[in-house]
Amino acid sequence: MELLQSGLKLRQLQVFRAVLRTGSTRRAATALGISQPAVSQHVKQLEAALGIALFQRSTNRILPSREAWELLRNVELALTSLERLEASIFAMKNEERQQIAIAAPAVFGFVTLPKVVATIRSKTGSSVRSISGNYSQVGEHILSGRADLGIARLPLDPHLFEWSPLGSAHNVCIFHPKHRFSKLACIGAEDLAEETIVDIDPEFASHQMNFNALRFAGFEPDILVEYDSNGYEVGFVSAGLGVSITNEIIAREYSAFQLGVKPVDPSALYHYVAVWQRGRMFSSALEVSLEAIRSAFANCVPANDATRDWISPLWRLQSEPFAHTWLWQSHDPWR
Repeated sequence: MELLQSGLKLRQLQVFRAVLRTGSTRRAATALGISQPAVSQHVKQLEAALGIALFQRSTNRILPSREAWELLRNVELALTSLERLEASIFAMKNEERQQIAIAAPAVFGFVTLPKVVATIRSKTGSSVRSISGNYSQVGEHILSGRADLGIARLPLDPHLFEWSPLGSAHNVCIFHPKHRFSKLACIGAEDLAEETIVDIDPEFASHQMNFNALRFAGFEPDILVEYDSNGYEVGFVSAGLGVSITNEIIAREYSAFQLGVKPVDPSALYHYVAVWQRGRMFSSALEVSLEAIRSAFANCVPANDATRDWISPLWRLQSEPFAHTWLWQSHDPWR
């Protein structure tokens, strides 16, 4: 199968990937069920088609070049997409159960994704592949074909994605249930001034907003731990080692930890969506999966009853039924 005008062939890429995965042409030949000379021939043909030396050769071994490792990343994306396409076509032709791949930040594996998986399993019999990553990586998983659907936040590029709204959330502070914050109605910068803080990595906008507010009030934050992915902070907070700022939707995932949750001022507004690649055709299993994601968010409750009055308008927004027409965001999603 020829892939490009340059003469690249699918088998060449599959053999190339196997060589880098296994570390030798001999092991690649065993994995692919072909002879070692055939592996070497495919690799040489690939190098000739590309005009690049991908390996340094010695008497008994070949060593991948820097270009080979760079190429592997794109080869993995392309072959993964083709393999998922092949599996999807086979499932449609044979009326078999389809595996649904859902990309989402790992934190949604606490509460939301188990509900989604249970619904998909009960209604379609399909299995689910859960792929984790930050919000940018969720988009990459979808565009590469590794994921069918994703849970992400706006803004997203409407030229690449389509999406359906799931809900909106403000910032909240999470803390040990016996913390002094449990007596406050709202957490301000002056309250955080005396606290040890478990904080998201500085590259995130929420970090900048929170600490700009503290510094504007004349306080320097006392950061105990920085984390780069939602979910890590909950262990430190539940151990009483500090407080952390997140948002209502993320805080809901921590319900099993019985943490205290209070609104934060100033606060940002986050818009969550179920997302897929623009123009994607939906099978019946994907339709069920999308509805399962929407239902998991629509049926969610506040992370802590103490905040119910303050955030109830937001949760009511999430429970409103959305028509089966996809929302295209051309306006400012943060207003």
